[in-house]
Amino acid sequence: MTEDDAAPVSTGLVGLDHILDGGYAARRSHLIEGRPGSGKTTLAMQFLLEGAKRGEGCLYITLSESRRELLNVAERHGWSLDGIEICELVAPELSLDPNLQQTLVHTSDLELGETVRMAIAEIERAKPDRVVFDSLSEIRLLSQGSLRYRRQVHALRSFLLIQNITALLLDDLAAEEDDLNLHSLSHAVIRLEQLAPLYGGERRRLRVIKMRGTPFRGGYHDYIIRRGGLTVFPRLVAAEHLGTFPDAQCGTGSAELDQLLGGGLDRGTSTMLIGPSGVGKSTVALTSVTAAIARGEKALMLSFDETTSVLRKRASGLSMPIDDAVASGALQVEQIDPAEVSPGELADIVQNAVEHRGVTLVVIDSLTGYHNAMPEENYLLLQMHELLTYLNQQGVITLLVLAQHGMIGAMSTSVDLTYLSDTILLFRAFEAEGRLRRAISVVKKRTGSHEDTIRELRIDSQGIRVGEPLSAFRGVMTGVPTFEGERSSLLRTRGA
Repeated sequence: MTEDDAAPVSTGLVGLDHILDGGYAARRSHLIEGRPGSGKTTLAMQFLLEGAKRGEGCLYITLSESRRELLNVAERHGWSLDGIEICELVAPELSLDPNLQQTLVHTSDLELGETVRMAIAEIERAKPDRVVFDSLSEIRLLSQGSLRYRRQVHALRSFLLIQNITALLLDDLAAEEDDLNLHSLSHAVIRLEQLAPLYGGERRRLRVIKMRGTPFRGGYHDYIIRRGGLTVFPRLVAAEHLGTFPDAQCGTGSAELDQLLGGGLDRGTSTMLIGPSGVGKSTVALTSVTAAIARGEKALMLSFDETTSVLRKRASGLSMPIDDAVASGALQVEQIDPAEVSPGELADIVQNAVEHRGVTLVVIDSLTGYHNAMPEENYLLLQMHELLTYLNQQGVITLLVLAQHGMIGAMSTSVDLTYLSDTILLFRAFEAEGRLRRAISVVKKRTGSHEDTIRELRIDSQGIRVGEPLSAFRGVMTGVPTFEGERSSLLRTRGA
């Protein structure tokens, strides 16, 4: 046994290498299983492309797809298969040539089936370092029995082990009862899944079922298939990303709002802006973004509820143009379609922005749209907990916009995420003097003191304005307050 026996070998996918703690095990056989369309062929070809790039001998043995089809797949992804040898096998039992067909089949009397013999002969001839065998389903079909099938796969695996070859054996799960037979024979088992939600595009995820001698990352990991191949998004684990940062408070762009917050927003905390639609949550978040950019920081906005063009138009109408910030890279705006983007990809967008672009402020607008990207409510809570913990440990200020059902009076939300936030800004609409007005207050702040007053919030062409405490009113939170003062203390139009 050599020192590099079973050492990590790159899979050709950065995310999968991370999940497998470096990659596949060298000189071992790995089972890649999944239904048709889950991406097994694409993942296998990327494995061989990585080997060819490193100058290794690569062989693709196919019984399920023709050489022509494989070359077409590579062309669509923009790949060149130079350095990869494709061997297309046609089992004698499946051949249309009558000279190769048997009238009486007694394969159970043979040590190896003819198809496996042909595959071994090609491997002996090519002497590759990496092999993909596509697929075991054809062997299962020809074996006509689980015992014979297991013997053939075991013989193939043993041969590959003796030849010191790193191999991927693909299986399309045509017979679920044979899964455990293959699992016990393989050094590693990776299952690819394709899910079809009631609306939107397919969701794909993978899970490492076993990996001998390697501390792999368990659980499900999202992945996508686009031109250029398969991209894996490892599940975010906040405990692996501990960081240090100086304690500091940052202004929101409004002196009165900073006063209400007890000095501003603390680094490494999350703030939820909660209230009904139209009360100014997104505008207050945008004000904090422009203030951060003015300080020379970088920000990320994940927009679920409005397009980028509408966001820019709205910001310009509030005297907060963001075009220059977007052009300079100080502001990254990602328009997210919840029906097409998986939770893993969302977390990857945030992580890349923080670690590679130096983003210090993240806005998620809104959590209602984020919730629609999740399959179930429980997953949203777990995902948000990991994401917010990660951002807090990186010293990032996170603003979460959450819309409540209703406009005035009793409010409700589809999911309760208030306990995840360090600070909660509560917005309300109320009627006074025959006009619809807005109110803002701080419900909680874990990192320090804050005002317990309710202030008026007004939005005009010059941005936001926060007024004095509404001490002359009672019942503002109900939407229909009672004026109890001697004179009104409400904000007037600028210049009046």
